[in-house]
Amino acid sequence: MNLLEPGLAFIEGIALIASPCVLPVLPLVLSTATDGGKGRPFGIIAGFILSFSVLALASRSLIEALGIDITLIKNLSLILLFLLGLVLILPSLSAVFSRMTQKFAFWGQRATSRAEGGFFSGLGIGSLIGLIWTPCAGPILAAVLVQIIRQENDVDGMVILLAFALGAGLPMLAMALAGRKIMARFGLFTKHAEMVRRVFGALIILSVLYIAFGTTAQAYLNRTAPESAMMQHSSMAGPSMMMAAATTAPSMIKNGLVQPYAAPEFAGLKEWMNSAPLTMAELKGKVVLIDFWTYSCINCIRTLPHVTAWDRKYRDQGLVIIGIHAPEFEFEKDTDNVRKAVKKYGIDYPVAQDNELRTWENFKNRYWPAHYLINQQGEIVYTHFGEGKYDVTENNIRHLLGLTDKVEGSNSPLPYATHQTPETYLGYGRAARYVGGGVMRDTASAYTYPDSIPEHSWALNGTWSVGEEKSTTGAPDASLRLNFKAKKVFLVLGSATGEPVQADITLNGKDLGDDSGKDIQDSMLTVTDHRLYELIDLKDAQGGVIEIKAQSPGLEAYAFTFGQ
Repeated sequence: MNLLEPGLAFIEGIALIASPCVLPVLPLVLSTATDGGKGRPFGIIAGFILSFSVLALASRSLIEALGIDITLIKNLSLILLFLLGLVLILPSLSAVFSRMTQKFAFWGQRATSRAEGGFFSGLGIGSLIGLIWTPCAGPILAAVLVQIIRQENDVDGMVILLAFALGAGLPMLAMALAGRKIMARFGLFTKHAEMVRRVFGALIILSVLYIAFGTTAQAYLNRTAPESAMMQHSSMAGPSMMMAAATTAPSMIKNGLVQPYAAPEFAGLKEWMNSAPLTMAELKGKVVLIDFWTYSCINCIRTLPHVTAWDRKYRDQGLVIIGIHAPEFEFEKDTDNVRKAVKKYGIDYPVAQDNELRTWENFKNRYWPAHYLINQQGEIVYTHFGEGKYDVTENNIRHLLGLTDKVEGSNSPLPYATHQTPETYLGYGRAARYVGGGVMRDTASAYTYPDSIPEHSWALNGTWSVGEEKSTTGAPDASLRLNFKAKKVFLVLGSATGEPVQADITLNGKDLGDDSGKDIQDSMLTVTDHRLYELIDLKDAQGGVIEIKAQSPGLEAYAFTFGQ
């Protein structure tokens, strides 16, 4: 997340009090705050923030569920922010927008004019403000809403939401607490409201331009810098250092970081494979790609062919790839399991086990897979999280290595389908969309299927022990059903005893036949190692109900993932 965005959200929150139609109802907020008890002002602000927060987070979940392209959302947010700035700057646009939204202010006034009571009464008033006047303050709230939606994860979205809430809540709370004293001087504020709006509008437009074009402008400056500035100290530097100085400017990196930063040091790495232990300090002068992965992650597995190809192609030209194996499940901490995976996927570059996630935390990473590209000066200049953008990553590697020609983008299909079932965890720690009977617990318990299982939901039947990260069969014929939509269905499985466990796999109550995944033979699955198993491979993405019925106790099921 660009660090400018929380600051922009804070400014937008403050700007809310100068919005064309929020401004006329501030006296109403102040008057209702003074009519009730001491807790009412806090309730009003809490209700306003709560109602908008629920709307924002629900919208983010809806965007993810619909599979809308986040790039489209990001571009839309910048357009909305720019338009917001124009509305605040130009009196004619402010007047038009005010006329369009006067009804919402009138409804809000009628709904809250007779309210009495303390904190909880204020909570209701604030919620009405947040819901009824959201269209009224439209450009600001809509822009913040899209900012929240466009973040790559919920944590970043919450940061934007918190920054906006502070900006909107603090001045309103101060006014509500001051009550009649503020009301007595309100005329002074309204007198200068237009200037306040214009200042906020200008700040927002400048912020949008910086977010959209800051990197491009810096690239232009670097390209037009005098040659003498680029080549100073050249008498003391060898050709490779001169090449590094000329090619590692972050502005020349596509989608690069606006502010590169020093790569953190490795920490807590238990075991190194294919290499002696390395340090970030001794890698200075090399182009380094850090790949955070874990061997049962389908997204990581689909990325590995690209990463291993880059290693073969560019190792002799100065690229060092280091795989940081950061486990998601307990069995992934086993060194033997990781060594098998390294061999299976043809990984020849160094791989280190980060079982305690200390290097993960040093990098402040949150994703599998995650790529951090580091230049010869030891600075992280580019990051990419998840699958895709392989041509961008490779061209950035080539740029840092001083290779001028570019590789073309790949036209390979997306690894996911629209409205595809999300990753589904089968332990109570992260379980979602479970619809069966019974209470999830570590001890063996009886479960029963419901009459129907909604799409994307799952249920258990028979005897299971449900732990924090897995569900384990406790008797023969214990079964699991999932109503999914996808082309391919994968399941992370293992054996509690270390002995092979067999399970029957059916789709919509029938044997799989031609729809069998590569790990299925005659609709039968044999689970030996702890790993990801491919169960179903359909001709195209479609809905269906898969059932896994274990023939004996000890089958461990961790998480479903899906593919295209």
